[in-house]
This record gives sequence, C-alpha cells and structure tokens, in this order.
Amino acid sequence: MTPFEDFSFFIYLLIPMVPAVLLGILGVSGKVRAAWVLLSTLGMLLLIGRPLSVLYQIEGYLLFQWIIVRLYLSYRLSTLGKNRAGVFYLVTFLAILPLVIVKINPSFIALGFWQTVIGFIGISYLTFRTAGIIMEIRDGLIKEVRLVDFISFVLFFPTIASGPIDRYRRFVTDLYKPLTRQEYGELAIQGMDYIFRGFLYKFIIAYLINKYWLEPLNQTFGFLPTLKYMYVYGFYLFFNFAGYSAFAIGVSYLMGIKTPINFDKPFISKNIKDFWNRWHISLSFWFRDYIYMRFVLDSAKKKRFKNRYTASYVGYLFLFGIMGVWHGTQLQYVLYGLYHAGLMIGFDFLERKNKTWKYWGTGPIWDLSAILVTFHFVMFGFLIFSGRLV
Repeated sequence: MTPFEDFSFFIYLLIPMVPAVLLGILGVSGKVRAAWVLLSTLGMLLLIGRPLSVLYQIEGYLLFQWIIVRLYLSYRLSTLGKNRAGVFYLVTFLAILPLVIVKINPSFIALGFWQTVIGFIGISYLTFRTAGIIMEIRDGLIKEVRLVDFISFVLFFPTIASGPIDRYRRFVTDLYKPLTRQEYGELAIQGMDYIFRGFLYKFIIAYLINKYWLEPLNQTFGFLPTLKYMYVYGFYLFFNFAGYSAFAIGVSYLMGIKTPINFDKPFISKNIKDFWNRWHISLSFWFRDYIYMRFVLDSAKKKRFKNRYTASYVGYLFLFGIMGVWHGTQLQYVLYGLYHAGLMIGFDFLERKNKTWKYWGTGPIWDLSAILVTFHFVMFGFLIFSGRLV
C-alpha cells in the first residue's frame, strides 16, 4: 500500500497516530516518543511492505545499508581512518548501487537482458538518506549512528514513499527533543493544517484537474491542445506532489518530528534559481549540498578549470543530468535535466552581464515580468518531463 494514496490508508494511520498524539499531550520524554516512532515505523512497514516479497527486499536493503554505514563509520573513527577519497567513493558507490540497478533495470529489460528482483517504493528516498549519512561521516559531522535511530530515520513511514528528504542529525535532534504540552500543541496544530492542505491539494484540486482537464487532453494532439496540456499538467504535478508532501509533513509533526518543507509558492519565483529554492526543496538542497557544491569545491581545489564560472556551469550539467536520470532513464527525463541545467547556466550568465548592461531593472513591474517569464520556462520544462514531446 502506497502511503497517502487513498482514504483507506488514513484509517490504518490512526493506529500509530492516536498514541503519538496522547504521548505529546502528556508531555512525555523524548526517549519515549522516540521509541514510539520506531515501533510505529516498523508497524506501518508491515502495511506498506506488501506483499511479503517487498518487505523482504526492504529488510535486505536496510541491512545492506547499515553494514556499509557501520563499516565506514568504524573506519573513519579508527586510527587508520584517514579521509581517503577512494574509500569514500567506494562506500558511496555501494550505497547507491541498489538504486542504480533499479533505475537501469527498464533499459536492460527492453534490450532483452535480466530483470532485477530489487525495487520497492521509496528506494530513492531511502538511498538519499543513507548516502547523506555517509557524506556527513566523511565530513566529520557524524560521530555516532545507533541502529534504532538509523532504522527510524531511514524508514520513517510518513516520508518513506515521496519524501521530503530529511538530514540525519536534524532528525535525531527532533527525535529526542523534549516537548512541553504547549510546544507539542503548537506543532500538532501546524501538523493538522498541513494534513488538511494535503486533502485539499491531492484529493480535491489535483483530482479535479486530472479528471476534467488532463485526461481529456491526453486524447487530443496538436499545437493548442499541447499548449493547454503544458499548463494543466504543470498544475496537476504541483498539487498532486505538494499534497503528498503536506500529508508527510503533517503526520511527521504529529509524531513530534519537524520534517522540512518541500514547496514554498514555486509559481511566484522570479528566476530559475529562485524556483529551485521553492520547488522540491529537500531534493534540490540535497543535490546542491552533496553533489553540486562538492563538485565545484573539489574542482577548485584540483584546478580542473581555468575559472570558477566554468566549474559552476559544468557543475550544473552534472547536477541536473543526475537529477534527470534519477527520475528515470527515459529520454524525457534526461532532456528535462539538461533543460534546467541550460536555464541555470543561462540565468547565471545574464545575471552577471546585467551588472554591466543594466537591461533588467527593479520594481513591481519588473518583478511581475520576471515571475511570468520564469513561470513559462518552468511550465515548458514540465511539458518535457511529461513525455508528450518525445
């Protein structure tokens, strides 16, 4: 069963949520709440991990990742644990290997090769969490990883399927943070607000958009139908995904975990950089911190490029290329990633030139124009992403 996919899930959700709310109202210690988060996560996993073959895959995957994390942490804490890049790259490769296999599996099937038995909902987000732990171990930011905390973090059931992507240190801090009745009450009110927003976004707005606009447009082609499809699909994608995220955040809050937000009014972005600070925030920040910044800093250290702008532009191609393939190996996803890399490079170039050219001004009219231009570039990107053009 996919979390938050239909109303039946919310009935099962009452089982872990009612005790969680009672514990919060009673103001129990963080350790008790942490224990309930673990038990709730394991219990909901029995529901989400159906059929049993999926549950076995998740268990095997978790064990594999735990062994990798423990071995790397032991290595880094040992007297021999120098910060060797080769060891780090090997460990990171092993951590993301199951996800890589899942992503390339459709291509191998199409070519007549094997079909893997690995693949369950949420494997991408689980991989991001474990890879994030490994990278912060390398940076010396994580000195201890307890098994119970690792399980709670990686498999945290509200965010297992579609995020948002949390960070281990922030999650564990929330996990054991003592909350007074008043503090929990404020968190619970915010959580309920997110849950109601999720119902509005996913089960009302996204449903109506899909039923009365998107589905009919799937049957018609040509310039005008495709133009309409571009806008309709873009709004459907937002409300459907933002609805999932709102549910996950709301339930997390009721569990005492302040999961980071994923969307912040993305359609009022004034430029493409602003858009990626508002759209799928936890994913874009994860890629920025763990891929883009590391690539740029490493390139500067090793002097790969003559100037920092070239390093930044290659970094954008690398970043969005990976992000595109993460969505899938199909052509539309690769093109979507490269399209946004081009937008980021183009905007960065024009932003620097504007300091001399002064072609773009400031003020309400300019801001509105920037929002409209960005909006249409974003919508065209969603059209590429939809696969309608390929």
